[in-house]
Amino acid sequence: MSARVLSREGWIRLAVIVAFVGAFEAACRSGFIPRTVVLPPSDMATSLWHILQTGDYNKDILSTLRNVAASAVISVVLGFALGVIIHALPRLRATIEPLLASYYAVPTFMFYPVFLVMFGVGAGAIIAIAVLLSIVAMIASTLAGLDRIPRVLRKTAAIYRMSTAQRAILIDFPAAAPHLFTGINLAFAYAFIGVIASEFILSGQGVGYAIAYAYNNFDNRNMYGLMLLVILLATAANTALDVVDRRMQSRMRR
Repeated sequence: MSARVLSREGWIRLAVIVAFVGAFEAACRSGFIPRTVVLPPSDMATSLWHILQTGDYNKDILSTLRNVAASAVISVVLGFALGVIIHALPRLRATIEPLLASYYAVPTFMFYPVFLVMFGVGAGAIIAIAVLLSIVAMIASTLAGLDRIPRVLRKTAAIYRMSTAQRAILIDFPAAAPHLFTGINLAFAYAFIGVIASEFILSGQGVGYAIAYAYNNFDNRNMYGLMLLVILLATAANTALDVVDRRMQSRMRR
C-alpha cells in the first residue's frame, strides 16, 4: 500500500512540474515574459547541454562541488560532535539552546569580511560561511535524535550492563539515526546554498561566480544554463537523500 501511495505522489509531483514548465515555456514563447528577462526552459536546457559538451565551466563546477562536499562533511561531523557534547552537559545546553533557536534570525553573510581577513579570498572563506550556515541544523537534529531515544532502550542497556561505548554504538545511534539523517539532509542543503551564494562575492571561480560573471556581461544563455545546472544538482542530491531518509523512517516504524 505504501509503495502505491509513494508512486501516486511521485506521478502527481511529476505532473505538477511538467505543467509548470509547460506553462512557463508557453509564456516565454508567446512574449508574455520577454526573452530579455527570462529564457524559455527549452533554451535553458539547450544552453546547459552546450556548457556540459564544451567543458568551458568544468573547473567552476568541480570547484563548487568540492566546496559543497567539504562544507557538508565538516558541518555533519562537527555538528554531530557538538550535539553529543551539548546533550551530555545539561547546564551548557540550557545556556546554548535559546541561541540555537534564534540562530537563523542572524544574517550569516554579514560575517564575510571577518572570514576574508581570516582565510583570504578563495575556498577557505566560502567553506567557512557555508559551515556557519549549515552546522546548526546538524546540532539541532542530533539533540532531537538523542532526546527521542525510548527510555526502554536505555533500561535494556542498563540491564545488560553495557558500557557507554556499547550503548552508543548498539542503541543510541541506531535509535537516533532518522533524526541524524534529517540533519545530514539539512546540512547539505544549507551548505549548497552557502557555497553558491558565497561564490558570488568571495571567489574568482565556481558556479556562483560564473553566474555573476555572465550576468554582468549580459550573457543570458550561459547564466540561465548555469542556473538550471544548480537547480538540477540540488534537486537530484536532495531527492536521493530524501529517498534514503524515507526508507530509514519506514524501517523505524516497523
